[in-house]
Amino acid sequence: MTTVMGCIADDFTGATDLAGLLARSGVRVSLRMGVPQEAPSETAPFEVIALKCRTSPVADAVDECRAALGWLQQAGASRFFWKYCSTFDSTPDGNIGPVAEALMADLGATQTMYCPAFPENGRAIFMGNLFVGQQPLAESPMKDHPLTPMRDSNLMRLLAPQVEGEVGLADRLVVARGADALRAELARLEACGVAHVVIDAVANDDLYTIARACRDMPLMTGGSAVAMALPSLFLEDGTLDADAPKAVQPDLARGAVVLSGSCSAMTRAQVAAYAGPRFRLDPLELAQDGPGAALAWLAVQDFDAAPIVYATAEPDAVRAAQKTLGVGKAGEIVEDALAALAVAARDAGARRFVVAGGETSGAVTKALEVSRLDIGAEIAPGVPWCFAQSAGATIALTLKSGNFGAESFFADALGKLEGA
Repeated sequence: MTTVMGCIADDFTGATDLAGLLARSGVRVSLRMGVPQEAPSETAPFEVIALKCRTSPVADAVDECRAALGWLQQAGASRFFWKYCSTFDSTPDGNIGPVAEALMADLGATQTMYCPAFPENGRAIFMGNLFVGQQPLAESPMKDHPLTPMRDSNLMRLLAPQVEGEVGLADRLVVARGADALRAELARLEACGVAHVVIDAVANDDLYTIARACRDMPLMTGGSAVAMALPSLFLEDGTLDADAPKAVQPDLARGAVVLSGSCSAMTRAQVAAYAGPRFRLDPLELAQDGPGAALAWLAVQDFDAAPIVYATAEPDAVRAAQKTLGVGKAGEIVEDALAALAVAARDAGARRFVVAGGETSGAVTKALEVSRLDIGAEIAPGVPWCFAQSAGATIALTLKSGNFGAESFFADALGKLEGA
C-alpha cells in the first residue's frame, strides 16, 4: 500500500512512542530501525523510521534524516513528521532545528511548526515555555540529563540558535480559538517571514486543534502526541482509505527479560519497584572486567520469572562514572553490555524484551538484528509492544523512553502480553 505519512524519529524509543500513538487508530503502522537499504515494498499506511541521531554531530544527523526522507518519498509519502523528545532534548547546536531546516529545504517548505507537548505524560507548553508536570523544564529532572541537560524552559530561546530562519510563537490564546484561527495566525507569521513556529498546547484538545490546522503542511515537527490525531483526520478527509490494513498481533512464546540503561527519575523508580530477580551493572566494573559476570548470572535465570539487568543509577553515581570514563565511553560500555545480554537472553529462549532508555533501545535492537517492527497494543501512553523477527524467532519488544510509564511499568508491560 502507498504510504500516507512518513515519519522520522531521532531515537528508537521516540519512534515507538510515535508509532504507538498512530496505531491507536487501528491502522497498520510499520517501524523501520534505521534507513532501509532496500527499496520500499509492502509498506504500511504510516511508516516510521527510527534513527539514533539525537546527539550525533549535526552534519551526520542532517545527512541521515535526509536519507530517511528520500526513502519515505519513494514509499509514496507526501506528508512528513520530524519527531523529537517531548522534553525537547537537544544541545545549543541541534539537532532539532538543523534537521527541520534541512527537511524543509528538501520539501520546498517555507514554514513548519514545533509542538513537543504530551499532556497525557505531563508535558505542556504555555507561552512558549515547556513544563514537565508542574515544573518548568529547566527545574525538572531534565536539568541533570547526562547528554542533553536542559537549562532553559523557553522553546523559542532553545530553538533560535539552532536555525537560520526566524522563530515565532502561536500561543494558547490563539489555539483556544480553534483550527481556523490558528491557521490564520500561521499564515500571518509566514507573511512576516517567520519560518519556525512554536505552538502552545496544554491539553489533548489543543493537540487536535493543532493537527487540524497543520495537517496539510509538508512537514510537521514535534513530540509524538501532536501526530496522534492525524490518522482520524486522514480517514475523515479520504486521504486514508477506510479499509486500510489493520494491525495484527502474532502468536508469541513465553520467557522475558527486562534491560534498563536509562537513569531518568522515573526509570529509577520503576527499577526499584520491580520484583523480579535482578543484577546491577556498574560501568566502572564493566570497563575493567567486561560483562562476563552479568552473562553468567543471566545464564542460570528462569526467564519465566522475567529477570532484570540494569545500569540505572542516581545522578551522582552517573557523573562519577562519566568523570572516570568519559561521557561517551561510560554510555557505550553500558549499551554494549546490555546488547550482549539481549542476544544471550534470546538465544536462551527469551521472547519478550522490556527495554528502558533510548540509547539502550538502539543498542539492543541493533544487536538483535531487528530492522522492522509492527506496532501492537499500548502499555502506557506512547509506549506500545512491538513485534519483530530476530534470528528466525518472533519476539516482542517494548522500547521505553526514560521518563514514560508508571512506577509499575515493567510488570504492567509483561502483564499486557499475558495470553498472547
